[in-house]
Amino acid sequence: MTLVKHSVPAARRARPAASGATGRPGRRRENLAGYLFMSPWIAGFLLLTAGPMVASLYFAFTDYNLFNSPRWVGLDNFTKMFADPRWQKSVEVTAKYVIIGTPLKLLLALGVALLLAQSRRGQAFYRAAFYAPSLIGASVSVGFVWRSLFSDGAIVDRTQSLFGWHVGGWVGNADWVLYCLVALTVWQFGAPMVIFLAGLKQVPRELYEAAEVDGAGPFRTFWTITLPMISPVLFFNVLLETIHSFQIFGSAYVVSNTQCGPADATLVYTCYLYQQGFKNAQMGFASAMAWMLLLAVALVTAVLFWSQKKWVHYEEDTR
Repeated sequence: MTLVKHSVPAARRARPAASGATGRPGRRRENLAGYLFMSPWIAGFLLLTAGPMVASLYFAFTDYNLFNSPRWVGLDNFTKMFADPRWQKSVEVTAKYVIIGTPLKLLLALGVALLLAQSRRGQAFYRAAFYAPSLIGASVSVGFVWRSLFSDGAIVDRTQSLFGWHVGGWVGNADWVLYCLVALTVWQFGAPMVIFLAGLKQVPRELYEAAEVDGAGPFRTFWTITLPMISPVLFFNVLLETIHSFQIFGSAYVVSNTQCGPADATLVYTCYLYQQGFKNAQMGFASAMAWMLLLAVALVTAVLFWSQKKWVHYEEDTR
């Protein structure tokens, strides 16, 4: 018995050592194969993302005009930026666009998702139809179409004139052209709608049945059951759409006919960054603007993550 007790553990201890010794070359080959398959992505990240980011951080502290060698100027670009009235205007226009466009887009996406969550005939067709603008909305061709729709004498101008609202085309009106961009981004509500729809499908039906037995109305049911249950999805959409709104460029550039106007009315931050970097050849100033945008987005993201503790309810919190 003593021999058996001592011999069996010894054999068991020998097996992992042998398997480990023979398994290390196999693991190395697997790791090498993994890195080999990842190499195109790694090369692309280093050459097209990480490299330009490091270069732009250096250019942000230099006077660089694309033609001469960079000259170190320290914080001069940031000082000029804060004193630039057009930079201040771009911040104002972008903030206005984000504050108005993002909530409207999410409200419409949630409303349509609530309608599509109910079983009805042709549901697949409606989902595809509402999602389609998200696929084509960022294209240049849609920007041209949108500018044509909101120009003087176009269909939007004629329609609002029927109701006695004579403001002309929105594209040429400095007071209304930004709302033309807001309407374009709201029209592209398909992507957050699909995410909302997926979240609504995960709400247990038993909760709605219990609320119906208790006599809760539609608004009460939505406020106490639907909204808390989909709050993680809502947080994800708010975060994603807010970041996306800060990056608006193509629609503002095309709708304004590359002028970001009239009267700088559509001078969003990225549009002014493009003008400084590629039209005025002030790449150092543009790099400083890019890093300020990154810091602003990071700050907004941090605030959203901090605030989620008060209104986002995860399943683990209820256990």
